[in-house]
Amino acid sequence: MTISELCNREVIIVDAEDSALEAAQLMRKHHVGTVIVMKEQNSIRKPVGIVTDRDLVVEIMATELDPAVITVGDIMVPELVTVKEDTGIFETIQYMRRKSVRRSPVIDDNGSLVGIITMDDLLQLLSEELSELTKITAREIDKESTQRT
Repeated sequence: MTISELCNREVIIVDAEDSALEAAQLMRKHHVGTVIVMKEQNSIRKPVGIVTDRDLVVEIMATELDPAVITVGDIMVPELVTVKEDTGIFETIQYMRRKSVRRSPVIDDNGSLVGIITMDDLLQLLSEELSELTKITAREIDKESTQRT
């Protein structure tokens, strides 16, 4: 399975010039904790940064800055950790762990945004897979009991 099969394709995006307040309002409206900052490069809109609810608290609220004046470009994480859409699940987990990120935009070969993958998405998948494995043991015991009585 590739990461493009698991990622969320409904991503909330903003421009670097949008205010932190606008980003926070979008997060609230869409019930998300992250917005992806987009910029046009060579006629292609590409993700260039990420802003989380934590960024808003630490960079704006805690320092008592005006969120209507500060742009997302001012507070975005500039070193964006992206994952190519054809990357496998396990490789994505390893990469995100190495880079110490909880969420990552998923991009195509041109660098265009495809979706976003989060630690929560990966945990849900892994927990479902582990649950399926535990069912094997239970069925094996039932099968053995039926055959040997």
